[in-house]
Amino acid sequence: MGKEIVAMILAGGRGTRLKELTAKVAKPAVYFGGKYRIIDFPLSNCANSGIDVVGVLTQYESVLLGTYVGSGTKWGLDGNNSLAAILPARERGEVGATWYAGTADAIYQNISFLDQYDPEYVLILSGDHIYKMDYEEMLNVHKEKGADLTVAVLNVSLKEASRFGIMNTDDKGYIYEFEEKPEKPKSTLASMGIYIFSYKELRKYLIADAADENSKHDFGMNIIPAMLADKKKLYAWTFDGYWKDVGTVESLWQANMDLLDDKELDLYNIKKDWKIYSEDTLGKPQLIGKDASVKNSLVTQGCVVNGEVEGSVLFNNVNVSEGAKVIDSVLMPGVLIEEGAVVKKAIIDEGVVVKAGTVVNDEAKEVALVSDNGR
Repeated sequence: MGKEIVAMILAGGRGTRLKELTAKVAKPAVYFGGKYRIIDFPLSNCANSGIDVVGVLTQYESVLLGTYVGSGTKWGLDGNNSLAAILPARERGEVGATWYAGTADAIYQNISFLDQYDPEYVLILSGDHIYKMDYEEMLNVHKEKGADLTVAVLNVSLKEASRFGIMNTDDKGYIYEFEEKPEKPKSTLASMGIYIFSYKELRKYLIADAADENSKHDFGMNIIPAMLADKKKLYAWTFDGYWKDVGTVESLWQANMDLLDDKELDLYNIKKDWKIYSEDTLGKPQLIGKDASVKNSLVTQGCVVNGEVEGSVLFNNVNVSEGAKVIDSVLMPGVLIEEGAVVKKAIIDEGVVVKAGTVVNDEAKEVALVSDNGR
């Protein structure tokens, strides 16, 4: 008997807009929120939604990400009937070695994995978004509406709209028009890149798309327009919670800052028991010195703070020395801020030492990134 639903997480992105942060790791493996990696969020959402077979499609700098995901133990996806499978771009007999040519091609290249489970539905996710979502709610709407495809959507500003797939819907919520990253958006209803397909339909469209030499092999540019042209039932399911695409240094910094402003992401599960699972670093307790000052900050285990920290996120084993100041910043694991150094509105990459007396980003007009990783 087949699975009702299988999830596929697209986690192969190069993430060039994150600059040195992705010089050696894939974007979904980038640190977030004091103790997490970005990939923890979609994987935890799957586990919490009762989806127990998940494929993680990797490509760029996949070794660390693959090792981190492992067999899915961190998210409880390693039972007798559950699985987190790493699905890298690989050499195939008929075509040799190829990268994934697009989002749709990535799923097409793994049809054999999906066929093993013969699911009724397939959930397609991005591996680089920060949010909490109950996919079961979305699946129930997909069934209720008799949809061939349900797209999770949210309303964005008109200024942001050209960054997204934008759609128009009728008064019942069915999609009748879709444009991928239009120059002149006709609405502000944006695709989140989260799709539930009825698998039989998806499979047919993937095979047809793979045979089209002129296709970009992309869901937004090819699969969705093809389904609309064929008058398939496409439904827009509106999400009203916190969601952030952390594809730039600025957006990654802002999402970390949002954690300090009591935004809807709710890492502490005050409103709903929806834990985000991650790797436990097994660090020592944090130590706040007698002359230290810590305000409105997340300080993770293993940190030693003898200076001043305000409005900041400190990952494990960060050391802020006497007389140092860290303001509105994100310090990734193992960072050392030496005596008298000042850091403002910055992301300091893993293991960086900010030398004594150094001032980082004194004017703090934009987010500064400090890293030892070259490209």
